[in-house]
Amino acid sequence: MARNTNKSIEPIIADIANGWLKDYKLDYKLEQESLNTEIDTALNEYYSKSGGNGGNRPDVKLLLQDKNMNYYPILIEYKGYKDKLVKLDSNGQVNNRSAKNEPIFNNINSYAVNGAVHYANALLHYTSYTDIISIGMTGYKDDSDKVQYSIGVYYVSKKNFGIGQKVDVYTDFSFLKKENFDEFIEKVKNLQLSQEEIEKLKEKREKEIEASLVRLNNDIYQNEKGLSESDRVYLVAASIIATIGVPGKVSPLEKADLKSSIEEGNTDGDIIVRKIRAFLNEKNLPKEKKNFIIRTLQNTLTTENINKIDNGESQLKRVFTKIVDDLGIYYKIGLSTDFTGKLFNEMYSWLGFSQDKLNDVVLTPAYVANLLVKLARVDKDSYVWDFATGSAGLLVAAMNEMLIDAKNKIKSPERLAIKSAEIKANQLLGLEILPSIYMLAILNMILMGDGSSNILNKDSIKDFNGNYGFENTDKKFPATAFVLNPPYSSAGNGMIFVEKALSMMDKGYAAIIIQNSAGSGKAISYNKNILKHSTLLASIKMPIDLFIGKSSVQTNIYVFRVGEAHQNDDIVKFIDFSNDGYTRTNRKKASNNLRDTDNAKERYQEVIDLVRFGKSKLNIFTEKEYYEGKIDVENGADWNQSAPIDIKPRLEDFKKTISDYLVWEVSGLLRHEKEDNNRLGK
Repeated sequence: MARNTNKSIEPIIADIANGWLKDYKLDYKLEQESLNTEIDTALNEYYSKSGGNGGNRPDVKLLLQDKNMNYYPILIEYKGYKDKLVKLDSNGQVNNRSAKNEPIFNNINSYAVNGAVHYANALLHYTSYTDIISIGMTGYKDDSDKVQYSIGVYYVSKKNFGIGQKVDVYTDFSFLKKENFDEFIEKVKNLQLSQEEIEKLKEKREKEIEASLVRLNNDIYQNEKGLSESDRVYLVAASIIATIGVPGKVSPLEKADLKSSIEEGNTDGDIIVRKIRAFLNEKNLPKEKKNFIIRTLQNTLTTENINKIDNGESQLKRVFTKIVDDLGIYYKIGLSTDFTGKLFNEMYSWLGFSQDKLNDVVLTPAYVANLLVKLARVDKDSYVWDFATGSAGLLVAAMNEMLIDAKNKIKSPERLAIKSAEIKANQLLGLEILPSIYMLAILNMILMGDGSSNILNKDSIKDFNGNYGFENTDKKFPATAFVLNPPYSSAGNGMIFVEKALSMMDKGYAAIIIQNSAGSGKAISYNKNILKHSTLLASIKMPIDLFIGKSSVQTNIYVFRVGEAHQNDDIVKFIDFSNDGYTRTNRKKASNNLRDTDNAKERYQEVIDLVRFGKSKLNIFTEKEYYEGKIDVENGADWNQSAPIDIKPRLEDFKKTISDYLVWEVSGLLRHEKEDNNRLGK
């Protein structure tokens, strides 16, 4: 049996490791003296945010360079106890976050790898470094008084969303030697995550985003007076744009850059505006769009009140700091998510809108957006548009689907890069009339690598002619896929958008989510016109609590094939999706208001398969929830059908009824007999 397992031998472990570093001419003390101060500042930020609960900062910090002149920060932590190398969760990931999406400081403080990964995230959050090596080393003395040690080497990057991936098994630090480092980095670059792993990590991070947004918005709402809902939207947009930066061209704005000066032209607002202008110039946005963004944000950023100095700090700097501290890590690691959609929904949840007004600003949940995109059969060659873009959540979902399809089908890295750029620049188009929401749509696409060039601030019904915007206004957008969650207060509950969009398409598919009364009488004329050039493939009844806390309307998804008139003999697939497998709550302080309690992901996939392939794909659902029927093209109010109830009596039903009656009758007789015996004292 090993001894001394409860007595730290950390100094011995440190001596062993530091001896290696000196042998490899990596004297960490010398390295620390010249180490990029940006790294130290970032580590100190995380340390102070944890209140000292996150353990000490890394024991060793190195900054090594590979043959391509790229720098890699190396963070090393030592622990002198057995079994304190790394703590993993049930998915085999470094377990640094609880079910409530809060840091597990006990793990971060106690386990070497966990601590190193924690502080690697500080570099992702507060520096321009996107690839960090986290190393943990721990050990104990065995029965022979010999030191036994273990080493864990993890790669933390934007690519793995800051969670960390194990690189390989190592018995010393010689992989850091100059002659070995390039080979090590090649191994790091070849690490891959499966699509399933990516989805799990995204889901985990997205839950953290929601918790952070709740915390941030509550803080600003409660403590920062004088800021309207639009001000908050613009401040978040401005802060994020200013801190993204363009490698080698525009440095990200740091908190320390804001001096809270009252000097004309050099207030915190002026500094942020200049950084935003520099960023947009490098992004080569159309001049009209760039001027609109700057003008809109400048109106909030340069007001006197927000730049007024209080206790040595402006309100603008205070809010900027909160935004960067709470959200910076999430947009810097490049999550392919409707980031601003989550932000928008959280912000507007604090507003006192009437229910009718609120219905018009509710954005589509990410999992529903993905469903619509798949129902519209989006792939790498699709041209996708949305006539009521909101925060661009549907376009983000479409772009993700297109990029995934491109990656799966194009094996040449050069051709894939060209296709990905083409998708972002030319294959997406959105229209949004509300300026504050339009700003969120632009921000969303900027965060996604910039597909914002075709997000237009126009009335899609009155002002849109089907062409690209800005410099390409004479070129038709060749739409092949339409996705939509319209404002339900519009004509026909929003079907006016559907009629116009589909009439401008020559071919393709469309999937819309809309108040279901649009299919049962509120949009008859629009529906009849749509069927003259498009075929209704499916009508899907969605859960009544889909937009819980924001709206309580019953919605349906309608799926169309465009360019072919509907015939009365065409089969329509009616699906009752009232039970989609998710349980929803509306508690502001809950860590998770959406839980998969009944095979939700499998149910969503089955709906996609049923619409595409028909009843042969029935598995979880039964014929009570899936019905193939027909509609009358001259009706326009028969789009919400359900499986007919069979009321014809069967012999089996009669037998069961008689059996149930006899069981009831006999149990009654036995009960009365027992009661009579009790009264007689038997």
